[in-house]
Amino acid sequence: MSKMNMLQAINNALDTAMAADERVLCFGEDVGVFGGVFRATSNLQQKYGKARCFNTPLVEQGIIGFANGLAAQGSVPVAEIQFADYIFPAFDQIVNESAKYRYRSGNLFNVGGLTIRAPYGGGIAGGLYHSQSPEAYFAHTPGLKIVVPRNPHQAKGLLLAAIHDPNPVLFFEPKRLYRASVGEVPDEDYRLPLSEAEITKEGTDVTVLGWGAQMEVIDQAVERAEKEGISCEVIDLRTILPWDVETVANSVFKTGRLVVTHEAPLTGGFAGEIAATIQERCFLYLESPIARVTGMDTPFPLVLEKEHLPNHLKVYEAIRASVEF
Repeated sequence: MSKMNMLQAINNALDTAMAADERVLCFGEDVGVFGGVFRATSNLQQKYGKARCFNTPLVEQGIIGFANGLAAQGSVPVAEIQFADYIFPAFDQIVNESAKYRYRSGNLFNVGGLTIRAPYGGGIAGGLYHSQSPEAYFAHTPGLKIVVPRNPHQAKGLLLAAIHDPNPVLFFEPKRLYRASVGEVPDEDYRLPLSEAEITKEGTDVTVLGWGAQMEVIDQAVERAEKEGISCEVIDLRTILPWDVETVANSVFKTGRLVVTHEAPLTGGFAGEIAATIQERCFLYLESPIARVTGMDTPFPLVLEKEHLPNHLKVYEAIRASVEF
């Protein structure tokens, strides 16, 4: 085990994958000698050469189109989009090509070896073009997997699982945790299961669900709630698509209450899909309305970032309101 921050864990996962399989390639904007804008690919070009870790032009549609071609020919591309906010020029390539390759050919060919990494979310004073959380846009697309880690251990294990998964995977990295989240990480290759939520804390009164950087926010809110005698069950969804309905539903059968939180805006956010599914499954067991604690329905603000984000006090108030309903 080594102590790493999330960036180091991601870099270690890429190094591990590239060492094990010469088909693994890393590319994106400034990922070569520079090591990426956050240094997630530091030293990979020096170690594996310019043929396996290289810079691309500043054209996201081209990055993913190129990655689709590589994956279709048997390579294992790990393409970096420098900020998730910049992923939208590549939207057509991802939802109309990456997600549909296998389906449209009757599995004669596919791009299952493709992984797309992108730093996402707020908390770094990045303003409207460097803070967005676009996971819900892609969750509407059959054929993709969407994964979000909460800490370094999860980041390495989930990224290695994503790289080896036989489906195209969008791997969103909560950038405010890049250097803030530190923990013990196994040095060897290991893979955590995709599409399997994790109960990080058991409880009986209310289920609190999130992913990525919101898990730290949830922990702070739950600590406050438990001082008032509210027993909270905490679940990290980890995979947005396909998501683990059974684990969440079984928890709500037990607690009768659900609070879901994410940074993305309320309207059309993935919390709405979770709420709809759980009320279908658990309607007769619910003791209170399912609560959503999210970002606001506005462009992501710079000066008012703290007011915009769903912080631990907002989550705590939702927990209290759910239990006291």
